[in-house]
Amino acid sequence: MKPRDMARYLPLRRALLAGAAALALASCRDRDATPITLAMAGESLPQEPLAASAKVDSSRRTALVDATRRLSPSVVSVTVNSHRRVQPRTPWDLFFLPEGTEQAVRSYGTGFVIRSDGVILTNQHVVADAEQIVVTMPDGTEAPGKLVGADPIADIAVIKIDRTGLPVAPLGQSRDLMIGEWVIAMGNPYAYLLGNTEPTVTVGVVSATGRNILPSGGETGLYLDMIQTDAAINPGNSGGPLANALGQVVGVNSSIFSRSGGSVGLGFAIPIERALRVAHELLANGTVRRAWTGLQVAGSGALRDWKTAGGVRVLRVAPEGPAADAGIKEGDVLTTANGRKLHNYLDWEAVQLDLTVGDSIEVSLRRGDQTLNRRLVTGDLPTVSAPKVSVLRGMQLITVTPAIQAERNLRSTNGALIFRITPDISSATGLQEGDVIVAVNRTPVRSADQLASILGDLQSRQAIRLYVEHQGQLTFTDLVFR
Repeated sequence: MKPRDMARYLPLRRALLAGAAALALASCRDRDATPITLAMAGESLPQEPLAASAKVDSSRRTALVDATRRLSPSVVSVTVNSHRRVQPRTPWDLFFLPEGTEQAVRSYGTGFVIRSDGVILTNQHVVADAEQIVVTMPDGTEAPGKLVGADPIADIAVIKIDRTGLPVAPLGQSRDLMIGEWVIAMGNPYAYLLGNTEPTVTVGVVSATGRNILPSGGETGLYLDMIQTDAAINPGNSGGPLANALGQVVGVNSSIFSRSGGSVGLGFAIPIERALRVAHELLANGTVRRAWTGLQVAGSGALRDWKTAGGVRVLRVAPEGPAADAGIKEGDVLTTANGRKLHNYLDWEAVQLDLTVGDSIEVSLRRGDQTLNRRLVTGDLPTVSAPKVSVLRGMQLITVTPAIQAERNLRSTNGALIFRITPDISSATGLQEGDVIVAVNRTPVRSADQLASILGDLQSRQAIRLYVEHQGQLTFTDLVFR
């Protein structure tokens, strides 16, 4: 269009714009008393009035925002330095890798303050084998951490730093959680790779409660009666708080289900009641006094058979133990415990996990055609009276190889096979010839030498859990060495 022709349309264009502006103003006045002006070409847009800005801020400040602000000052990053023995992976490593070679390892996790004098709660697997612990506060300051105690069975640990007046995380409860209610996961995924020390916040809902989780892949250990959430939990989130919409901690983030290592919407947290009970015991005694039932039930190999069995089958009963005193026998099928229906051994372990020594369990069982009720009173874990060196000398161990796995028809591809064991050590530990020890606490066992090293490094009177393949089933036994 020529400039001369364009000039004819300028008055019309200005009139149309003015009319549109008038309509916009009228419409805005109908909805809101705050005037809004329309910027014409060449004019700068005016600043939004303060009243409107305040209204926007108020609408964006949700309960989740307030909960995050309330909780985040108590969330810390945990850096752990340790050394790990390098395992040969190829035939070349056997020739060129010196025996006993170790490499420095740095790992990251999360924790939160539960006492203003520097007491911090986190996961046991975050601080496992730690030689040095460094705690980083949200403001970026650092402090050396001291491990007060750790319980690998519950996966809870307590750290202490030399600080006072720290903000304490508001604590709630998990017993009244509702499926579908909002929860917030806070932590430090990938730690310093994100460039600052402020905790990362993810939001989701409670997907389920009371979840029992089997180990997968190279993992070990059981997670029982867990809170499931679809809030994103990634590496480094372990030990961080899971909070409700009030900013109250209801769980401790511990694990994810993922093939890639990242979040796929299946995250799990330890209920806060259990975490605090374990933490209080660690602060008071440095260890947890574990309740003992004196029986062993069919493990993971029987998970698919529970419908046929109608409960959990008893494999072993310790002589003169709590189960034997209650009249429970090998071959009995446990159907309920303290009113909870037992579908598999995970349900049985979940019942035991929160018991203390001296608590009772009301058990219903089936023996042949009979249905019986028994009352079992828990006791202390038995102490293996023989020194650790005697236990090791009483077992002849062989590293599981593909050839041994095929020869013995084992399910486990790694571990230490008990080739021989003396009767006294077998009686004291419950282990038998042909058993394969696949993990100690949450540490996978790759070889017989590694198992000997792990047992040799245990502290006196430290409760441990041995995960064992017994007759094709994954089971475990809890022990305390003198």
